[in-house]
Amino acid sequence: MIKKSKQHLNSVNETYSEHMVVATKVSFIMLIGGLMALIHGFIPALFEKSASDKIKKLYNYINQKR
Repeated sequence: MIKKSKQHLNSVNETYSEHMVVATKVSFIMLIGGLMALIHGFIPALFEKSASDKIKKLYNYINQKR
């Protein structure tokens, strides 16, 4: 497990703490986008493009990091 974790950190060129920050940011973006999508499912007039905007933002953020 430790060896595999070190390999992953090396492959993304991040320290453990840098990776924790990135992973935390990604998780919050996903949580917020998911909640927006859920609310949009019940009330289509709300968050019409917000969830898809979060997905695009996340995609761009991850591609810039790699």
